[in-house]
Amino acid sequence: MRQFMLSLGLLATALAVSAQQRKAPAYPLVTQDPYFSIWSFSDQLNASPTKHWTGASQGLSGLIKVEGKVYSFLGTAEKHFEVLLPTAEDQRYTAKYTESAPAAGWEKADYNDKDWKTGNAPFGDGEAKTQWKSDQLWMRREFNLDHIELKGLNLRINHDDNIELFLNGVKVYSCNCWTGKYIDIPIDEKAKGALKKGKNVLAAYIKNTAGGQWLDVGLVVEKPASEGKQVLQARQNSVTINATQTIYQFTAGKVNLELTFTSPLLMDNLDLLARPVSYVSFKLKANDGKKHPAEVYFGASTAIATNNPVQEVAASGYRNGVLSVLKAGTTAQPVLQKRGDDLRIDWGYLHIAVARNSGKQYVASSAAARSSFINGKAATGPAKGKNLTLVTVMPFNVGAAATEKTVLIGYDDIESVQYFGTNLKPWWNRKNNQTIDRQLTLAVNEQAAVLQKCRAFNKQYHAANLKAGGKAYADLSDLSYRQAISAHKLVESPQGEILFLSKENFSNGSINTVDVTYPSAPLFLVYNTGLLKGMLNGIFYYSESGKWKKPFPAHDLGTYPLANGQTYGEDMPVEEAGNMLILTAAIARVEGNATYARKHWKTLSLWADYLSKNGFDPANQLCTDDFAGHLARNTNLSVKAIVALGGYGMLAAQLGERETAAKYSSMAKEMAKKWMEMADAGDHYALTFDLKNTWSQKYNLVWDKLLKMDIFPKSVYKKEIDFYLEKQNAFGLPLDSRKTYTKSDWIVWTATLADNQADFERFIKPVEKFVLESPSRVPLSDWYETTNGKQVGFQARSVVGGYAIKLLEALLNKRQQTN
Repeated sequence: MRQFMLSLGLLATALAVSAQQRKAPAYPLVTQDPYFSIWSFSDQLNASPTKHWTGASQGLSGLIKVEGKVYSFLGTAEKHFEVLLPTAEDQRYTAKYTESAPAAGWEKADYNDKDWKTGNAPFGDGEAKTQWKSDQLWMRREFNLDHIELKGLNLRINHDDNIELFLNGVKVYSCNCWTGKYIDIPIDEKAKGALKKGKNVLAAYIKNTAGGQWLDVGLVVEKPASEGKQVLQARQNSVTINATQTIYQFTAGKVNLELTFTSPLLMDNLDLLARPVSYVSFKLKANDGKKHPAEVYFGASTAIATNNPVQEVAASGYRNGVLSVLKAGTTAQPVLQKRGDDLRIDWGYLHIAVARNSGKQYVASSAAARSSFINGKAATGPAKGKNLTLVTVMPFNVGAAATEKTVLIGYDDIESVQYFGTNLKPWWNRKNNQTIDRQLTLAVNEQAAVLQKCRAFNKQYHAANLKAGGKAYADLSDLSYRQAISAHKLVESPQGEILFLSKENFSNGSINTVDVTYPSAPLFLVYNTGLLKGMLNGIFYYSESGKWKKPFPAHDLGTYPLANGQTYGEDMPVEEAGNMLILTAAIARVEGNATYARKHWKTLSLWADYLSKNGFDPANQLCTDDFAGHLARNTNLSVKAIVALGGYGMLAAQLGERETAAKYSSMAKEMAKKWMEMADAGDHYALTFDLKNTWSQKYNLVWDKLLKMDIFPKSVYKKEIDFYLEKQNAFGLPLDSRKTYTKSDWIVWTATLADNQADFERFIKPVEKFVLESPSRVPLSDWYETTNGKQVGFQARSVVGGYAIKLLEALLNKRQQTN
């Protein structure tokens, strides 16, 4: 019994160590923009492949060889598949199909399908070869095998929506779901036994339940990597996440390795912020005080330059001054040809650069890249193909003093977004007088200065957040910083204005969504209001150009990366008008003048007039929390309208429009009094004016507090805060009384209404618990369940910039005290 209890104690200690080691649901590595964004989805960097924020594999791999022993410290060996039965992404094929329910036995190999139609795959809507418009589809695909001794057999499938799939009449896959991309699903031994030499049939029944529809299916065989020598795991000792860097410490035998990923997203220098280059630094030091020869292998998969890894790529190497460079991109180069959410870039070129005297570079097939280093054999890979790896090998003479070398990883996207029919180049090449080689040269020449600035900012940023909100808040802020910035693309409009365009990641893929800008804004209000203007400029232009003719702002400018006009299916009139007015007022408060508002005064006045007539008691409509559905008489949306009208009055006063200022400031305060009466539900204020047994977070109140407009009495904040503190669950405060899920950005806004630090931290601690314990291992999700910490939806979104609301409050209070 004692031994059993001792084992439990050791297990508890191990779990405690593991819990302490975790810092995030996923770890930012290379974070530049919505397409160039690579993360580790596990606590141990060498425990899983690195991925794009969408979850698609974009492998970075790292090995270190010390005295003949090879240790893995970054990523894992990628899975490799041989195609047995190609999908349409690999090769055109035909299949039999029907949209009418067939007779029994339709899924079996001997079924007579002569009356079925023949069509080219894939089947679906949009770009599908065979258009499928009904709710249901039955498909049969014949193929022949000359042998059936197959190990590692997998389905490769992309389907939308619910499906049942059969192999010679045996069910091999069933899911009430949709994939949205190609996935590989192992086929178990029992199902694999249905295969036979000669004729075989894959048969599928698929039902569309909502949205798009798609069906494409084939078979692949997994081929384990042949690496020869045993690869050991380097011991990860720690990981640190700062605003601009993620730093890992490893032990590999007699050598310690410090691995640092730096994306220098410093907002006081837009040219640096937009430079599409990150640093990967390797610092080696002997842990026994002796000298050891060592080699470091760094591999970058060409999947980073593809939407789908089966796309053909071309790779090459060249010299750029003091740099040795590898370059890869798809042979097709479909520039700005796709729009949508779960997509990756498949145009432009990935670049891996290293100082010419620091190491050697080569291209290899992904199957051979690691093994060539492990086994000490030179690899000569194809210049064109699929699933290639760009390899950099750096020799080190390791001793008691640290030795450091750095690899640059950059991406030239050539054309970044389309803006009302015009393709825009990235900010760094907005004048069309730059090249990626020049950017790489600048990156290496400025490396020491840039890294020093990053380290200094990391410390300053953490210290400021620690002072403003406490340790948990500071740690959340460190994690959110790069995510918030890199979910945008910086370009210049044809009119010469800055555009900082967000992508609504894993929401609906919209570009420049106003109600994504709204929660993101605090970070940019603190560090660069120009970037926030870049988030508003496109919406102002859309209205002022006459392209958008409604008396309130558009919801978005399109679907990323095509900003040619709103594509969201429904307007959010009160929501978006309120957002634009509040954010313009916030810019004026931070800058100390209303110059930006003056430029757009006619448009702002139109929106303010709309809110004055329609904002107080909103009709049945969506708000930024559109996932919760339509809601009439939404009191929190009403707060937004009231605060927005107060903000408009504040702007009018700054512009010397005294009559307008008096009118709207008075209007906002009168509305607030009426709101307090109509929304009052005793110990709190209700979700809607007519349902007093409900409640909701009134996070929109925070702008009244921050902008010092005094529209609502402080007793309103206090009443709500006291009520919320009794409604928290393990992982946070629910959004409202309808569900137990929440939005973490709104929790931080709500917490900022508290009048003391202790209450603020009582709201932040459960959010920290979500970060450290959520079972959903994805880049920080803002929409999750408060009962179990599971992601409900969304990930890697810019809205976590909203965590900076407490820091913004500290900034504005400091300025007020100084003045």
